[in-house]
Amino acid sequence: MRRLLLLRHAKSEWPNGVADPERPLAPRGRAAAPRMAAYLAREQLVANKVLVSPARRTRETWDLVSPLLKPAPEVASEPRIYEAPVARLLAVLREQPADVHTLMLVGHNPGLEDLTLMLCASAAGDALERVKVKFPTGALAVIDLPVDEWSAVAPETGRLDRFIQPRELVDPT
Repeated sequence: MRRLLLLRHAKSEWPNGVADPERPLAPRGRAAAPRMAAYLAREQLVANKVLVSPARRTRETWDLVSPLLKPAPEVASEPRIYEAPVARLLAVLREQPADVHTLMLVGHNPGLEDLTLMLCASAAGDALERVKVKFPTGALAVIDLPVDEWSAVAPETGRLDRFIQPRELVDPT
């Protein structure tokens, strides 16, 4: 069994004259990311390995999430996640080593939404229907994959265990 955590970057700014890869988080994003971090820690959703898009907004999201996660996972920047179509994201998954049981991708839409919909044949409650409506910034999809190796991940083999949006969470205190 493998578990995949897909975390979309938190809400970002759209400053004039700033290239897309350098867009920073908005104040709303800086507030939402710690809520998601507290949820991940409380639910013990800690990956063995985290792959982060090199975009500034994904790096800033990870920087706000990571301090609460114990034990600290292996973290790597993965350029192929930025603006990635679903086929490229699937290829990244299939390359992961056998010792990684839980993997997190910190990335972007539409890739994360498309990957969730492609992988999941079933879901807990209405989670899949909610993903189809919108995979908003800061949201988290938790996908269980009944495979022994990442190389065996295929469309419609997963189950969406949960889909959490920052607006559903209270501020950590």
